[in-house]
Parts: sequence; C-alpha cells; structure tokens
Amino acid sequence: MLVEIMKIGKEETTVVTSLDVAETFEKEHKRVLQDIRELQCSEEFGQRNFVLSSYTSVQNKNLPVYYMTRDGFAILAMGYTGEKAMKFKEAYIRQFNAMEKALIGKMKEREKGIAVRHALTNALKESQENMRLHGHAYSTYTNVIYKAVFGKNAKQLREEYGIGKKEELRNCFSKEELKAVQSAEMLVGSLICCGWGYDQIKNFIMENVFKQIVA
Repeated sequence: MLVEIMKIGKEETTVVTSLDVAETFEKEHKRVLQDIRELQCSEEFGQRNFVLSSYTSVQNKNLPVYYMTRDGFAILAMGYTGEKAMKFKEAYIRQFNAMEKALIGKMKEREKGIAVRHALTNALKESQENMRLHGHAYSTYTNVIYKAVFGKNAKQLREEYGIGKKEELRNCFSKEELKAVQSAEMLVGSLICCGWGYDQIKNFIMENVFKQIVA
C-alpha cells in the first residue's frame, strides 16, 4: 500500500493509484479501472478526485492508471466488502491521515518560508549586495544556502528532481529540509544586516550550516 502526495489543480493532496488498489484488494487492474469508470459520481467530484494517467508495464506497454484522493478511494472502496476488504480500507485511511498530517506540516513551513524570504529580500535591497551582484544577489545567496544544506545548487537540484525552471523547487523539499533552508536564510539575512560581505557569509554558512545538519 502506497499513499503519495500529488498536485491536482493548484493544490497538493494525498493520492493512491488504481494499481495499488488492485493489488491490495486482489483484483485485476482492468476491473478496478472499470469500477472507477462506472462510479455514478458527479463530473465535478470525478475531476477533483480521480486523475487518469498512464504507466509503462513490464512488457513496455503504455497502460492507463488512475490516481485518486482519499475521497475518491473512499467512494470506490465502499463497493468492496468482506472482513479482509474492511481491514485494508482502515489501513488505507490511516495512511491517508498520516500523509495529510505531514502535508499540513509542510504547508505551514512553506508559509513561514514566505516571510523568511521576504526578510532576506529586504535585507538584500537595503544593502549594496544586489547592486554588486548585478541584480542576482538572491539567487546567488540561495545557491550558497542550497550547497550548504544539500551539497548541490539550484540547477543540480532541479535536475535531480526532474523539474524545470518555472516549477517551484521548494515543493520537492521535505518539512525538515524546508526548516533547514529557512534557518539558513534567516542567518544570511542577519549577517547581511550586520554588514558582512558575500565571501565572509559564504564561508560562514558553508561551515556552520553543514555542521548543524551532520551533527
């Protein structure tokens, strides 16, 4: 059983695939696909809770698969009966609840992160760093922070996560990673306000943030 986090529309939510449902409830995947298609839910509910996608099978065939939210799973699983089915329903719901709790924590860290980034941006504006770095101060310091936290710059992290320049890199970070990045950003902002220069800040961040992470 695998509950994942997926972006549906503009929001991230917890999902499970029709493949997982088929395996867990010991059904043929084509039957689960049929069960989903035959659900008599409204178009709005279907669009919000079931996302049709595809996967490559072991035979290298491109086959359909559905991603469904907890509500979508609940509607589908209502039709599956028996003691074993009930145990699996309960297990899935527990997983959904745990993942949603983690997602809420991550969203709270993102909200904190917005305020931290604003403070860092203001510190850069009030200093001469943005002018000295030809308008690239924020991205330059961000790369220093990423190198200290992850050992990689933004470009390398995007390549690792397989996302483009327009996608939000921080959506890929865990709650703990977001906290580490935000702590480093607060530290950088404070040092800029104290009049430290780039090289001085870079050396300090690389040494001290890395020590905190590996400790």
